[in-house]
Amino acid sequence: MSEQGKGFWAMIAVCVIWGFAPIFYHAISGVPVIEVLAHRTLWSLVLFLGILGLQGRLGELRAALTGPAFWRLLFAAVTISLNWGLFIWAVQSGHVVQSSLGYYIFPLVAVVMGVLVFGERLSIAQGVAVVLAALAVLVLTWGLGVAPWISLGLAISFGLYGVVKKALPMGPVLSVACEVAILSPLALIWLVLQATELLPAGMLQPISIGRDWETTVLLVLSGVITAVPLILFSYATRRISMATVGLMQYLNPTLQFFCAVVLFGEAFTIWHMIAFAMIWTALAIYSGSAVFGSRIGTHRGS
Repeated sequence: MSEQGKGFWAMIAVCVIWGFAPIFYHAISGVPVIEVLAHRTLWSLVLFLGILGLQGRLGELRAALTGPAFWRLLFAAVTISLNWGLFIWAVQSGHVVQSSLGYYIFPLVAVVMGVLVFGERLSIAQGVAVVLAALAVLVLTWGLGVAPWISLGLAISFGLYGVVKKALPMGPVLSVACEVAILSPLALIWLVLQATELLPAGMLQPISIGRDWETTVLLVLSGVITAVPLILFSYATRRISMATVGLMQYLNPTLQFFCAVVLFGEAFTIWHMIAFAMIWTALAIYSGSAVFGSRIGTHRGS
């Protein structure tokens, strides 16, 4: 198999893992969101330390955490933890349709942030796609009587994460290892307070790990579910074009949508149908513009 083929199948694996992640988090819906986040952070750190140790790169981790990029890493850690927490809460609360919509909206939010933060210019097609996505959110707000805050929160938090990651002078594996290392002390403190029953009464719940073997195994595996797709993503992006990566990313929310409607039986109203159709049209316009522009650039460069 060619290197490009390996990258393609690695990206498929990434999207499948992320797309079916609601099934995983639905299975531990009895565990509080903050506790899931704490375990996800700590077990991810264990896995990343093992990988970096085998690669002889622990010194790079130490240097990154004490270097000038620390504050950007801290911002990245905060935004991705908010994104993780909101996604897990959405799954536990039966709002996977909204999480799916959020990850459909994200590419268009990323375009807007590129304009606002990096001064990038929109093509006419990209501008039309962004306006259509904004109208879809307004239609859904009007129809349901409430804004899709979960979708917007997921898209914006992941967009902010992408902005800071773009400026980080390090690869994705090292940067994510730094992010979970920054969050790990807070995660450990939370679990200790929970275990020793020192949390406020309204937040006090029995610690879940060790309660039964299924929950314990799933909490440990949350680190694998976090780390492995990111490693595969890093592997894939080195072997296939970014246009291909961008188009394949839509597999993730499509599978989430499948989980929400088919597996979890979430409501999908006429307003959802209209909004999703508008978003899908916007993505088709955006993707077509990206692919067409890429082909023109390649043709001119030849």
